[in-house]
Amino acid sequence: MPDDGLTRVFSALADPTRRDIVARLAVGDATVNELAAPYDVTVQAVSKHIRVLEDAGLVSRRRDAQRRPCHLEAEVLDLMTQWIERYRREAEARFSRLDAVLQQMDEQPVTDTPTKEAAS
Repeated sequence: MPDDGLTRVFSALADPTRRDIVARLAVGDATVNELAAPYDVTVQAVSKHIRVLEDAGLVSRRRDAQRRPCHLEAEVLDLMTQWIERYRREAEARFSRLDAVLQQMDEQPVTDTPTKEAAS
């Protein structure tokens, strides 16, 4: 498995809890305790999820007096979007070419096609 940033990001987001944490952080910064509140798991389990997100570059933590809020690094999501967009455009181009071929086929006059018996 390649060790590149995009692979780590997609891997981190493969887990639904981590995707949910990212969605929550998109609203605003939050502490680990605040992030753990909606889940029926320990704060330590949520901390492990946050560490995975940090390792992928999706989340950072800073000290704010006594708090250590987590912050979403949205520019990493922009990199993912650019990567996905590139392949979406390529797929659209293929579909457009297919549409053009199908359109040409519809416009060509139908000629008598030989039956099996006539071809023998």
